[in-house]
Amino acid sequence: MTKHQKRLSAPDSWPVERKEETFTVKADAGPHGESGVPLLIVLRDVLGYVDSRKEARYALDGGSVLVNGDANVSEDRPVGMFDILAFTERDEYYRVFPSEGGRLSLTPIDADAAASRLGKVVGKRQVGDGEFQYTLHDGTTLVTDGGYGGNDSLVIDNETKEIVAHFPYEEGALVTAVDGAHAGEIGEIEEIRVTPGSGDNGVAVAQDEDGFETVEEYVVVIDENFTDGGDGE
Repeated sequence: MTKHQKRLSAPDSWPVERKEETFTVKADAGPHGESGVPLLIVLRDVLGYVDSRKEARYALDGGSVLVNGDANVSEDRPVGMFDILAFTERDEYYRVFPSEGGRLSLTPIDADAAASRLGKVVGKRQVGDGEFQYTLHDGTTLVTDGGYGGNDSLVIDNETKEIVAHFPYEEGALVTAVDGAHAGEIGEIEEIRVTPGSGDNGVAVAQDEDGFETVEEYVVVIDENFTDGGDGE
């Protein structure tokens, strides 16, 4: 199987120039599905910390680059929405955040904020007496007896992997759009419009001046600290 991905056909979320070269690196199978951006692209093309795969591998082998608190990662490991990147030797920390057009960007955060990450609940099923398995947007699964609902957001401690905060999906909640025409915009849910049958539910989001409408799938509940590099708790 080829290790290369044509730039022109790369997912829209990837922060790569489409016409500079024909190919770029291909992500391994893993978190975030096809939208996951290979860590090598972040290190080389976005941050400019390395010039080659060899340099990236050397930096990762040194254990000073962490993804969601984990040091043993491959340069092809996919990173995506709300992942936490920590560069311990540089004392630099970033949250992967959607920007305008749905392209992923890096938001600088402080060390306290880098201790946890946010996940949107996209699946829920009962697995035992009072216990449920929750699937998050990046493929992570958690088993807990917590009463969380679909589209809620959970904050996961990167060291203990435990849930440390919960943001319900409800009217009045602060959200960011992560896809569609309003990707990267932030506002409060004004109304959740339930569509009968198999159609997508709609969401009206209020902002200071206007607002926007999108589908439920495209919004994620956040906390105000996510907009300024705070800890999200």
